[in-house]
Amino acid sequence: MPFTPKDPVPMSRPQATVMLSRVAHSLYWMSRYIERAENLARLLDVNHQLLLDFQGLNDGTIKEHWNSILASSGDEDVFREHYEHADSRSVTEFFAFDKRNTNSIFSCVYAARENARMVRDQISVEMWETINELYLFLHDSSAEQLRATDAGEFFANIKRSAHLFQGLTASTYSRNEGWEFIEFGKFLERADKTTRILDVKYHILLPSAADVGGAVDTAQWQAVLRSASALEAYRRFYVREILPWKVAEFLIFSDSFPRSLHYCVAEVDGFLRRILGENTARPRTAAARASKRLLADLQSLTITDVLQEHGLHEFLLDAQKALDRIGDEVVQTTMFYPDEAEPGEQQQQQTQQ
Repeated sequence: MPFTPKDPVPMSRPQATVMLSRVAHSLYWMSRYIERAENLARLLDVNHQLLLDFQGLNDGTIKEHWNSILASSGDEDVFREHYEHADSRSVTEFFAFDKRNTNSIFSCVYAARENARMVRDQISVEMWETINELYLFLHDSSAEQLRATDAGEFFANIKRSAHLFQGLTASTYSRNEGWEFIEFGKFLERADKTTRILDVKYHILLPSAADVGGAVDTAQWQAVLRSASALEAYRRFYVREILPWKVAEFLIFSDSFPRSLHYCVAEVDGFLRRILGENTARPRTAAARASKRLLADLQSLTITDVLQEHGLHEFLLDAQKALDRIGDEVVQTTMFYPDEAEPGEQQQQQTQQ
């Protein structure tokens, strides 16, 4: 049944009564999967470049880098079932093309395309063509050859396609209920990935006091920022040297950088209330309350509070759990179908966090 636009609905009325649950569901997961694929491509690209810059790194350090990606994804157990060692070849293959990994770039693009296919009458032709072309690129054998010979260009293609899709969505999709689900999914996924990148990198790359400020240390923390496309924004804000606690502060508390936890949670909170028809002052649902608490923490705490009173890992873990609860409740209350991906994928996304 095609979705028919209706007159604007007052904020007190739940949006789920207007937007068909099937349409909302597909738009939400389409957006999340595209964001996930783009984040993963950027993370892999940054680690490849870092290892090229420091070719003299020992085997332990190299293994540490690739294990950090596995840890941040939550897919370590799946990887160990099919690969013996974590190195450049195995980890890249696992996260780029391995269909056994439901969070690989190929699997994410496939799932995004399937969800887009279900709502082709709701999205623009340009949106569909972009996501379909990305799928066809990954499905062609030339993509794997390109990844083997020029990994930078391969990952750049993924990032460009994802950015083009998001730009076309912003330019061609009407600002209605569907837009709210698209943006909600995008920022929820982005917030989760920012916490994971920072959490894993903070503990694995944190050097000894003697190493702080060294060439390798600086390059590693530049990699953390580049993994979130934040290096240039960080330098404009702080100007001075790159330090671990400053990186953490920027990626958690910046209210202007669009990939920081604070910025993403503020967007999630706004779209969540519109989707659920929540009152800002007195939220009724558990998701709205979790969102309000997390946003309040991000608005009131400082990096000193986090490091000395909460602990960075514990703070980020709590944020991930809150984001998980928010996403789970919205899916359960406004969408009644499993997403267009591998069976059990939605459940895995909830449990792996």
